[in-house]
Amino acid sequence: MAKLAWGRAWRGRSYDLGHMTLPELWAAYTTYPAIQIYAALAVVAAVVTAALATRWDLIAVTVIVAVSAYPVAWYLIHRFILHGRWLYKTQWTAALWKRIHFDHHQDPHLLEVLFGDPLNTLPTIAIVTMPLGYAIAGWQGAAAAFSTGLVTTCVYEFVHCIQHLNYKPKSRLLQSLKQHHLAHHFHNENGNYGIVSFLPDKLTGTFYGDARSRAKSASVYNLGYSLDEAHRYPWVMELTGAPPRDRPPPARAASDNSDLRLVS
Repeated sequence: MAKLAWGRAWRGRSYDLGHMTLPELWAAYTTYPAIQIYAALAVVAAVVTAALATRWDLIAVTVIVAVSAYPVAWYLIHRFILHGRWLYKTQWTAALWKRIHFDHHQDPHLLEVLFGDPLNTLPTIAIVTMPLGYAIAGWQGAAAAFSTGLVTTCVYEFVHCIQHLNYKPKSRLLQSLKQHHLAHHFHNENGNYGIVSFLPDKLTGTFYGDARSRAKSASVYNLGYSLDEAHRYPWVMELTGAPPRDRPPPARAASDNSDLRLVS
């Protein structure tokens, strides 16, 4: 129980997924404060749902709709916000962009920047899910949708961790998801925006299964925030304390390349 205390395992520590085992990931995942917050709020929202419930059939529909909406919402957010080049151009939003995605692409194996910040993720989850739930079943649906969104986020976060972990999943589905996601990080970032589902990518033409079908991107690690851009818009570089990288950290370059085995 002491190991599961609030953030204890994370206090003053950094985790590198390239050098972790699956049990170590589980320990880090379950002790991360954001995951604990999501889980606690999911239980609270589920209790509220039960207290307000008058139509369990509509609540079931709400759960299905919320889960189905997630891949679409993630795709839109990932492609047009996280990979947008407008957040770093304003001093007031540069820190936000650095935290929510730039740091993750600069060092894809750093676990603490892989997880979202609850200050950003919780409002996003609420905005995506609660209006859908309310439209279907009123406040009972809004609570059910929010709880579903929180649970789904926990699943997405863990799958995302597995995709960057130095570990080959036993599931062929997870192997495929991992290969496509690593291509997004180490080959060409302008595609394969999904985490658990690449259906939106396939429907919009941004999916690629074979590296030979896409040229290697020069901005796969810096997301377009090159040294020239950093001089024009210096706020992210000032927060980082170093120029933007155009390649992964040297110690991880070899393992990154070996992990990139794309499926056709």
